[in-house]
Amino acid sequence: MDFHDTAAVPGTNGWKAWLAYADQLTKAGDLRGEAIRLEHHGETRGGDPARAAEAYREVERRLGLDGLRADGSWEFTWSRGFIDEARFRLAADTRSDRGELVGRLPADHAHTATTDPADPERWEGALIDALLSHPAARRLRSLELHLTDYHHSAERAALSLAARERPRLEHLYFGYDFTYLFEHSEGSAGSRIQPLNHHDRGLVQTDIWGSLPALRSVEIEGAFLFHFVRLDGPARLRIRGSVISDGSLFGLGWTSGVESLEVEIGSDVFGCCPSIEQLDELTADQYPGLRRLDLSGAEFDAPVHEVLSVLADSSVLARLTEVRVGELVIEGEECGGDPSAALAGLASRYAHLDLYVDLLHVEGVEDEEVARILAGFGPKGIRVGE
Repeated sequence: MDFHDTAAVPGTNGWKAWLAYADQLTKAGDLRGEAIRLEHHGETRGGDPARAAEAYREVERRLGLDGLRADGSWEFTWSRGFIDEARFRLAADTRSDRGELVGRLPADHAHTATTDPADPERWEGALIDALLSHPAARRLRSLELHLTDYHHSAERAALSLAARERPRLEHLYFGYDFTYLFEHSEGSAGSRIQPLNHHDRGLVQTDIWGSLPALRSVEIEGAFLFHFVRLDGPARLRIRGSVISDGSLFGLGWTSGVESLEVEIGSDVFGCCPSIEQLDELTADQYPGLRRLDLSGAEFDAPVHEVLSVLADSSVLARLTEVRVGELVIEGEECGGDPSAALAGLASRYAHLDLYVDLLHVEGVEDEEVARILAGFGPKGIRVGE
């Protein structure tokens, strides 16, 4: 079965247009037409959703996508004739058959790039490209790429993403797992991957952001993945690690559309935490739309009250409506000997927003006195354990 790619895809969610589209597909011999009708019947008339699922499995078989599903690394769903949500994580239990699958990809999928099937560390990138470059994936709404052989597959995935505009992609996860930042990883074939080898040059050279205009939620995990991030529309951005090639934590690139920023970082493999000076890059010019800042998963080389003091002097603070941090402990020797005054000072600077802390301890000050100080700054201010 050929993928019928000449019929105009509806620009509306109304089923009338999609049923007309389904008729065009059926006339062209594309089984997605019948799958769309069964999907409509299930959503609007109480039909058995298993029938639509079975129809889409037949579509996969006809399009040669069944091998990707059988491999188990890809999990994906369909909606209205196109792949809607997709999640990739290299499956361990099908590795023995993966080389044969990768070797067949160029014949089964003319759109995919050629990969040497004799190099197992290239297989991950080939599997990612096979799905992302398929025309059935052009209307993806959600994509997660959990990489293993990221020293090869990160750039291959970026090339696949950038090859065509993806006007519906709203959520993207891109990265790899780690316990301590900069620790070496083990590739799928047992090789040692050193993230520090990619400092400055980055893992990804291709600009993906221009092809993803609809992004509203982005999660990036790892070290030195991108040279920059560009988010122009209103978006939530979560980063875990030092994801920019030069090691910047907040100087991410073009982030005018970021409304919510979550940063998770802690002690790296060498026992070092990021410098509090990284906060200098968190400016109103860099983040004009930022309203919510979550640092509850971030550990710097200074205590939380110092982090808040530095942030209080930032040009971005006046625009924020919510800040989250971890455990706020104020000790006398770290604040000029007057913890109560230090707490009051912070509370006054943050009185215009909601400041959430996991725990609040003020050395030598009773809980009642802490509550009295906080109450003096109105209904907003510091909130504990919420």
